[in-house]
Amino acid sequence: MTKTDIIIIGAGPGGYRAAAYAAHEGKKVTIIEKRNAGGTCLNEGCIPTKSFAHDADLYRNPLLSCIGGGQVKFKYIQERKQNVVAQLRQGVESLLAQPGITYIKGEARFVSEKVIEVNGEQMTAENIIIATGSRPKMLPFLPNLQSEEGKPYVGKLMTSTELLDIDYVPSNLVIIGAGVIGMEFASAFETFGANVTVVEFMKECLPTLDSDLAKRLRKTLEKRGINFHLQSGVNKIELAKQDEHEGLMVHFTQKGEEQQVFGDVVLVATGREPVLENLHLEAAGIVSDRKGITVDDNMQTNVPGVYAIGDVNGRQMLAHAATFQGFRAINHILGKTDFIRFDIMPSAIFTYPEAASVGLTEDACKKEGIKFVSKKGFYRSNGKAIAMEETEGMLKLLADTNGKLLGCHVYGAHAADLVQEVAALMNRDTTIDEAKDIIHIHPTLGEIFQDAII
Repeated sequence: MTKTDIIIIGAGPGGYRAAAYAAHEGKKVTIIEKRNAGGTCLNEGCIPTKSFAHDADLYRNPLLSCIGGGQVKFKYIQERKQNVVAQLRQGVESLLAQPGITYIKGEARFVSEKVIEVNGEQMTAENIIIATGSRPKMLPFLPNLQSEEGKPYVGKLMTSTELLDIDYVPSNLVIIGAGVIGMEFASAFETFGANVTVVEFMKECLPTLDSDLAKRLRKTLEKRGINFHLQSGVNKIELAKQDEHEGLMVHFTQKGEEQQVFGDVVLVATGREPVLENLHLEAAGIVSDRKGITVDDNMQTNVPGVYAIGDVNGRQMLAHAATFQGFRAINHILGKTDFIRFDIMPSAIFTYPEAASVGLTEDACKKEGIKFVSKKGFYRSNGKAIAMEETEGMLKLLADTNGKLLGCHVYGAHAADLVQEVAALMNRDTTIDEAKDIIHIHPTLGEIFQDAII
């Protein structure tokens, strides 16, 4: 039986970054991946969707949209996306070829607490990290796309994985779910020429974003032509035909009224669920529930020496969260103390305009009984935004009564960059008075933050 220091199951952002860090610290690491290096983020998530977002930005720009006669060249968009993914995947594979790391293609399963089997061979390690990620979650009444009865829906009913590989722009795209995934696809495909309708069960899109900004962003997208049906529960999807187009009819209930909308393609973007099957967690006695594998603040499961990081533990389903959870797990193995703050987790939504957030929302402060002050800054009064023709946007900052920064929510150009600055300040418990004395370059969008706090 092969023995190593650390076994990592899954080569996504959490897994491959943890492997590289552990190897740098002198540990021998075996990392196992059944699909492609880079995980969901690189192959079917963050990177390909950002490639779409970039190309959508080009076609929205009146100075650049004249390329190709102003017609969307979707074949080129897909080819460029595939090249981006291939280039980055090769980079990850090179990283996993460094000394101290053994990279194995195959599906791993537990035989016992510290024994893993892959490709018919067994191996053991004192420490094992599970980083198997997540997959799209389907609504319970929808057909299984892999089953016999689901075959008529193939090519019409999709998750984000299938829509990323589509070779045409649907005339009518219906998106079920107005979370990050749904909103990013809605924004990009509307630009590519699709008639987009979003059906959402909640009363507002992007529930993790401050509701004030989420509403403003939705209104902006509606002006672009995206149709929203909020507080709408989908209850049936059936094969249908409209204007000679074969597709699906989505039936939903909105405020007690039955409605329907037709789509050549229907995207199910109702969240993600952890990948747990075939791991044989029961053989190791590892505890899990419907949210994922149960872990403590060091990402350790109930079995000492076995860790779970990233989407598979269901704590924070973000690629960068997986990366830093991996660092935390390795630090715990090494006996090192770190200062990673998982309570301060910035995130971004790459719609147009872009949105991003970190920390508490106004609704969360009210729910938790936290007294706060709210400060706002607007793109329309910022010199750089005006020069960029990006005047649609707002920054909202929340602080407690002592001035300590609690959260920041932005929609507008480069929102993620603005939020990242505030996240850095929050990690050091910065107050508004301290932030006021930080000099910002002129002209930059960063001055929107400065204007909000002065």
